[in-house]
Amino acid sequence: MSNLTRRDPLDDFFRGFFVRPVEFGSNGNTESPQMRVDVKENAEGYEVHAELPGMKKEDIHVHIDGPVVSISAERKQEKEIKEGERVLRTERYFGKVSRSFQLGQDIDEARAAARFNDGVLELTLPKKAEAQAKRLTIA
Repeated sequence: MSNLTRRDPLDDFFRGFFVRPVEFGSNGNTESPQMRVDVKENAEGYEVHAELPGMKKEDIHVHIDGPVVSISAERKQEKEIKEGERVLRTERYFGKVSRSFQLGQDIDEARAAARFNDGVLELTLPKKAEAQAKRLTIA
């Protein structure tokens, strides 16, 4: 007696299809990058390090509202297509990226400082002195 084997042609087609990663992007652009942020706390305040590679310091904005810190940056696309040249793929992201987070205590905006060096934004955010409760004497 002969063995009968059923074969599905679509099964053979899909078997090798997902062997390597397949990118599904719009127009060959990669997804927007996420801003990587490290936040450290000490007795005086907070230290924030945000990775913003390829950004210019003029395009970075930091907003402080009490304990909430917002960082936003924008990278603009610079078109340099020469005559007769055709772009087949670009892996650089152009657009806006932003991040907001709330810290445990209000920030003293007057003493806060920011520095941008080698694609890393460093924020020094001193804690605002808490208001001391005042005891009233009754006359």
